[in-house]
Amino acid sequence: MSTASHARARRRDRRVYLRSHPVLFGLIAATRGRPVRRLGRTLLVHDPEAYREALTRLPLDRTAAGTTGAAARTALRDGGGGAGGVHEGVLFDQEGGGHRADRRGLAGSLGSAGVEDLRSLWRPLLVRRLAPLDRGGEVDLVDLARELSGSVVCALLGSGADPRAVAGAAAEAAAASVRSHLPGPRRPHAEAAAARAADRLCLLLGPAGEALPAMVAVAAVNTTVAALPRAVAWCADAGLWQQAADEALRPVLADELLRVTAASPLLPRVAAADGAVGGCPVRGGDRLLLVARHAAGAHRHDPDALRPAGPAVDRLVFGVGPHACPGARLARAQLADVLGALAPYRPVVTRARVDRGAALPGWRVLTVRAGARGAGARGAGVCGAGA
Repeated sequence: MSTASHARARRRDRRVYLRSHPVLFGLIAATRGRPVRRLGRTLLVHDPEAYREALTRLPLDRTAAGTTGAAARTALRDGGGGAGGVHEGVLFDQEGGGHRADRRGLAGSLGSAGVEDLRSLWRPLLVRRLAPLDRGGEVDLVDLARELSGSVVCALLGSGADPRAVAGAAAEAAAASVRSHLPGPRRPHAEAAAARAADRLCLLLGPAGEALPAMVAVAAVNTTVAALPRAVAWCADAGLWQQAADEALRPVLADELLRVTAASPLLPRVAAADGAVGGCPVRGGDRLLLVARHAAGAHRHDPDALRPAGPAVDRLVFGVGPHACPGARLARAQLADVLGALAPYRPVVTRARVDRGAALPGWRVLTVRAGARGAGARGAGVCGAGA
C-alpha cells in the first residue's frame, strides 16, 4: 500500500461522480472550502459537526420537494396505482410514531441475529459466484451485487420473487425518481417512469409489495450495488488485500471503505422551521444539501484499517441519530464478507464502466480477475465454512 496506490484508487473512484452526476458534484467540490455555504435558499453542509447538527437539532420536512422522502413518495405512493394503489406512508416521509414504529420493526430484522441469518444466505452465493476466479476467469462485481442485494431483499420481505428481477425493478424505480429530485439536468417524464417502475416492483414482491417493503427494496438494492463494486475497486487499486485477509482488520477496513466511497454521498433535506446550522441561519423551507462524503472526510483521508477514522466519523455516511440508516450493520457485514471471500485471490480490476443512469454514483460494469498471487485460492476465503 502506498500513497501512489491510493491516488490511483481515488482517480478511478472519482470517475463515478464526474461521469454520472457532473454538475451536482462539480458544485459540491467547488463549495467545500467552507463548512457551510449558502447559495440563495440552499445551504451546502460539508463540516461534520454542522452535518450532525442538521440531522439531530434542526426540524426537517420529510415530505418537501427535493428530499429523499419526496422521491420515495413519487415512486411508491403517488405512482402505485398499478399495484393496487399504494397509499401508506413510506419510511422516509413518515413522521412521529409511525416513523419510529416502522424503523423499530425494520431494525429488528437487521439486528445482529437477523444479519447472521442473512449471512447464511449470501456466503454460499459468494462461493458460487466467485468460483470463476479460481479458473482464471473474470467476475462482474456489479452483477454479483445485484444478485446479492436482490436475494437479501427477498429474504427480508419473505418474497419468492426472482432476486435479479427485484434488483432490476428497484434500480429502475430509484433512477427515475431520485434523479428527478436532485439538482442538475432532469429527465423528461421521470415521474411517469418512476410510477411504472414502482408498479413493477410492487407486483414482483407480491403480498410484500406495499410501500414500506418496496422502499426497503429500493434502498437496499441501490446502496449495495453502488457500494460493493466501488469498495472492491478501491481495495484492489490501493493494494489493501493483506488487510482484507486479516480477520481482525477486515471489519475495520470495511468501515473505512464505506466511508471513502460513501454510497449515498449527498443527503437532500428541507428545513421545517427556522434554526441554525454551523452558525449559519436557516429559515423554514430552506433546502439543505448535506454532503456525507465530506463530513466523513472521504475527500481527505485514505482508507486504512491500521489508522481508521473511527466510528464517530466513518458512520456519518449512514446518517446520525433518528436519521441513521437502519441497514448500516447489514452493509458493513456484507462488505466484510465480500472482502474476505475475495482476499485470497488478490483480484485486480480488468474493466470498469460508469453507470450514467443510476440514482447513486456507481459502476455499470466492474470486472475483476485473480491477481498473480491469487491463483488457486478456491475455498480459502471467509465463505468456505459457510458453503
